[in-house]
Formats: sequence, C-alpha cells, structure tokens
Amino acid sequence: MTSPDSLNVWYENELVGNIWRNQQGLIGFRYNEDWLNQNKFAVSLKLPLQSEDYPAEEGGIAHRFFANLLPEAGVRDQIVRDLKIPNTDFDLLRAIGGECAGAFSLLPVEREPDLDNRYNKLDDEKLIQLIRRRGQILIAKRENEELPRLSLAGAQNKCPVLIKGDDYYLPVIEAPTSHILKFEIPDYSNIPAYETYNTLLAVKVGLPAVDIELRQLKNHYYMVIRRYDRFEDNKGNIIRLHQEDFCQALGYSYNNKYEDEQGPSFADCYRLVRDNSSDPTTDTENLLKWIIFNYIAGNSDGHAKNLSFLYKENGEIRLAPFYDLVCTRAIERINTRLAFGIGGNTDPGHITKKNWVALAKDCDVGSRYILNLLRQTTEQISDNVAVARESFESKFGNYPALQRIGQVIHEQRRLVLASLTT
Repeated sequence: MTSPDSLNVWYENELVGNIWRNQQGLIGFRYNEDWLNQNKFAVSLKLPLQSEDYPAEEGGIAHRFFANLLPEAGVRDQIVRDLKIPNTDFDLLRAIGGECAGAFSLLPVEREPDLDNRYNKLDDEKLIQLIRRRGQILIAKRENEELPRLSLAGAQNKCPVLIKGDDYYLPVIEAPTSHILKFEIPDYSNIPAYETYNTLLAVKVGLPAVDIELRQLKNHYYMVIRRYDRFEDNKGNIIRLHQEDFCQALGYSYNNKYEDEQGPSFADCYRLVRDNSSDPTTDTENLLKWIIFNYIAGNSDGHAKNLSFLYKENGEIRLAPFYDLVCTRAIERINTRLAFGIGGNTDPGHITKKNWVALAKDCDVGSRYILNLLRQTTEQISDNVAVARESFESKFGNYPALQRIGQVIHEQRRLVLASLTT
C-alpha cells in the first residue's frame, strides 16, 4: 500500500528499517526486526541498534541523520523546482534518495530495490549536456523514462555516474555508481582545477585523499572522482560501503556544519576519531595533518561535512579519504575565515603559536607534538608545490592560475615559520 509519509531504508536487498514523518514534517526511524536479530551494523554512531523507535521530534537525531544525505543551498532549490515538489527534507528523500552517499537506499514502502542495476550510456552529446547543466539531469525527462534517484550532500553541483573504461553511464533509478562528476561553478571557473591540484598536493605530502582527475570537454572543465564508498567485486558488480559524515556521526544538522554556526569544533571531530577509529593513532594524526594542510594550502572551507567515517567490510571504522580540498583563498569574493577555528582563531593571516598550543590542549595532545607536526607538514607542502604542479600539468595541461595557490602557500609558510621562532 502506498504511503506518502513513510519510506523503507534498504542495504542492497536487506531491509534495514523505516523512516516516517509526522504532521510537522519531522522524521523518525525504527530498525527492522530481522536487521536487529541478525546484529547488523548501525545506521549511525548516533543511531545504535535498538528495538525502540527514534522519534520524529524537534532536534531529533533521526531527522538530522537522514536530512544530511541531501543536497544543500542552490542545488537543493534547483531540484525542488525541477521536480515541482515541496521543499522539505522528507519529500526530497522520497524523490531522490535511491542512490546516496554511503550504503543505503530510501524507497517507497510499496517497492523493493531494483537489483538489475540498469544504466543508460551517455554519448558525447548527452555528456556535454550533463556538463553544461552542471549535473542537473532531472529536467530532461521523456515519457515513460525512468530517471535516476540520486542524492549527494553538499552545496556544489555534482552527479554520480558509472564509468566503464572510457564510457559514462547514468543509473536507472537507484543502481549503484562508481564515480562522481563535479562541475564548474558560475563566476568560479577555476574551482575544478584548484580542487584537483590541492588533492594531488595532499597525496604528495602523505594524506589519504580521493582519486581525482580533471577532464575537459568543449571548453568545459569537470572533475571525475572515484567513490571511496563503492568497490567492484570479482564479478564486476558495484558494491556499496557504509559511510557517515561527521555532522551525522556527531548528531548535527547540515545547517550547523560550520563551527561558528553552532557546529562542531575541530576538537569534537578529533575526539570522535580517537574514540571510534579502528586505528586511532594513524587516523588522528592524519586528521591533524588535514587541518594543517587546509591552513597552509588555502582551504578555508574544510567543515564537518568534509570529514567522514568509512565502515569497511571487515568491520573496521576508518577515517575516509579526504575530499573537497579546494584552495578557496586563491579565489576572490570567497570568505577567507577558517571553517574550524585553530585555538579559537579563524583568521588564517593571524594564527599564532599560542593558537596551535591551544588546539593541542583542546585535543588533549602534546603541544610539542602538534608544533613538530605543523613544521614538518608545512615544509612537506612547500617542498611539493612545484612537484604537484608538474604532475598536474603533465596530465591536464598548462594552467597558469595555479600560481595563485603557490602564492598562498608561500605566505602561509612564512607566517608559520615566523610564529614558531617567537
């Protein structure tokens, strides 16, 4: 029986549970009894396995978890306009929740998952249309066509696809995908190049980061990012892995992803990793290097939804590869304030040694350790600026605007070395 106010949560062909909305539009969640009896994994650290309902209530943890699967800001508004649906979290989940970040598909209660995993191949003309529309595929529906039901969190235009060799495929309804395409932003055309370069630089200094490529078609740049929450089995099937971003894992709304907007602090994220990672020594050090990297390499927009846990098949919980590593401070008209304060300071031009010592105290780590890591990581980044640029341009061609990132890094290195000698 059709229910406009209830959706089932599936992991492949297993029913995980059910979400519903109350008259105020708030979302509740309950686990399926069989899922509990088999002692499967929890949907979230904040939604442990239990037979009792997680109620639909103001500030409810269930609502926050599932709403965090949705696109934000202008991307969300565009989808609402295209689909002509109410702009509510539940209506969006019902419309596009079939293929989300992580392992789960949200489907109408009268449907079971389509396990045929069907796809439509994109020829060059359809691909360029997709790029020009910045992933907005929902406006092109033809009669009797089954559209994808895709939802990726964040405020940037992106689209999940399956890539086999040189061919691109759009999923039919909720078929799993292997890659994410990210597109140029009007008035910010350098963002794909800046994100690709910074990601390559992060890998050069030893940070785990997503596998990314910059591609160009008819003067449009776009990124191709391999999904870390998907893998291909020995039969060629795409398998989903569970993940949750740190807003979900800490119980925050997507409206509170920034620390200065009542969101989590970096120390909150550090303690989350320390207390839950299967390898806390490695993952906490990588998390500290991440905030140092963002500070030095100009990414002021590294917020809580840019960090995730990945739940591996062997039961391990690990910090996911880093993503969305854009040098925002090389772009005019973008706020330069740091998404996470460093010892209470969000101004990247005035971070002092005292701020780093305060951050160490907040995270309950030694100040000498964090200062040594700061010096070491800063020098590693500086040493690899030219190396990463050579690697970038050997693959993707000459890109003069990358010089701006080099200037940001040079200035941040100067500030760090000056602060460490006082």
